[in-house]
Amino acid sequence: MNRIELDRREFLKGCCATAAIGAVGPTLLFGNAAHAAVNNHDTIVHVFLRGGIDGLNLVPPVSGNDRNHYEEARPNLAIPASGAYGALPLTLANGSATGFGLHPSATGLHDIWTEGKLAIVHCCGMQTTVTRSHFDAQLYLDLGTPGNHGNGTGWIARASAAQSGVGQATMPALAVSSRTPANLLGATDALTMGSPTDFALNSGAWQWQMRREGSPAGFKGVNETLASLWNGTTRTERNGLAADAALRVVAQQSYTSTLPDGWPTSNFARQMWTIAQSIRFDLGLRYATLDLGGWDTHEGQGTAGSGYHYYQNKIAELSQALAAFYGALKDSGEMARVTVVVQSEFGRRVRQNGSNGTDHGYGNPLLVFGGPVNGRRFYGSWAGLDPEILSPHFGDIPVTTDYRRVFWELLNKRMDQNQIANIFPGYAGYSALGIVGTGTSAVAEAQSAQPIANITTHPQPAVGSSLTGVETVAPRRMGIVRVPRKISQPLLRMRLKLYRLMLQHKL
Repeated sequence: MNRIELDRREFLKGCCATAAIGAVGPTLLFGNAAHAAVNNHDTIVHVFLRGGIDGLNLVPPVSGNDRNHYEEARPNLAIPASGAYGALPLTLANGSATGFGLHPSATGLHDIWTEGKLAIVHCCGMQTTVTRSHFDAQLYLDLGTPGNHGNGTGWIARASAAQSGVGQATMPALAVSSRTPANLLGATDALTMGSPTDFALNSGAWQWQMRREGSPAGFKGVNETLASLWNGTTRTERNGLAADAALRVVAQQSYTSTLPDGWPTSNFARQMWTIAQSIRFDLGLRYATLDLGGWDTHEGQGTAGSGYHYYQNKIAELSQALAAFYGALKDSGEMARVTVVVQSEFGRRVRQNGSNGTDHGYGNPLLVFGGPVNGRRFYGSWAGLDPEILSPHFGDIPVTTDYRRVFWELLNKRMDQNQIANIFPGYAGYSALGIVGTGTSAVAEAQSAQPIANITTHPQPAVGSSLTGVETVAPRRMGIVRVPRKISQPLLRMRLKLYRLMLQHKL
């Protein structure tokens, strides 16, 4: 039997490395100092609206038969077509109407549209897979493998690994989050950072962590001695060295939590400011990702200008931050090589429910904006809101453009990627829509050869029926709620109502 021995120095190195990895995150990078300069490479910023944004609230029809169908399906939620709280009309470059508008709170996005740098892809999503589960849909999208949970890497991780020039980059991929998102799973050169000003090791007592004002003469903190300990070749030591290097990279940049004048102050806006600074520092950033949640509005969704303003405020938060990001990088020249794609896991039902909200749907608009974008136009295929057209899709907006078609166009044209099977395995029939390019305005009308999933084979269960006869675990802030195997329908409805109230009031 082999005897395992661990001396005091090895034990301290292991403990410090473990603390560093736990504090900083599982994906860390090594890099040297960098200085601010306009990038000579492209950057893709992926914004995930988790919860399923209501695309018909964000991009409502404002005229024609679709407007009539829209108002009929949403008597209490329809965005007005005109007036003080009416939709912001979306016109083409020649001034002709499109029949659509933007939510009145999306003034920043409307300005980008008017500049010709915002494109909207109609009816986008997973074309071959239908699910009404947030968790399944988000994971499918993050992994880039609709219908398959078996892939252990995210699509951004695979794209970053295949990206030319990444080997010399200091920070090739960045997630502005408290945890690594699934789209970066498997990335060994990505950094996960909630806030650069809070990016530090939390190892041991506060007064021992680093040298501070008032420290005794000659004092050296624990965090300041870690690099000299991690000089071995074990996995723990390599990870510890990477953690220390990541901290040094961030510390060497002039990150600031002070927002520019006129910049919105929401947390999402601050996260966008972190990405903007990272791009400006010329760290080799190719891919950045962040989330904005809170879009799951089954009740009390609100509209614009009257009643409960939940969606009005959420869309304002989204639009203001994206517009500030666009404006700042445009003024400094970096926006010419930056493309932002805004995605949600699925849309909402066309018809409002009995609680003045919208339930889980299917097709949804996808937004793409930035310097390389051929904007001020719609892409994809819009079939309309006629109930007879929607009937084969269970009353939902169908998906007519696979989201991978849009993403691959960005990767192919802007990032010089050419191995589609490595990034999106199983995807075939690709043809460019013409969203980005070298300033051309041609739009390919050919649709992907991928078959459209038949949503009628995935029927929507009656409310509560999926909780009957099985044990279901529903998450909440301070624990879980369990529904027993046998429960009466009245009691089930009462518990569901109580659970929703707990979520609403964050009990």
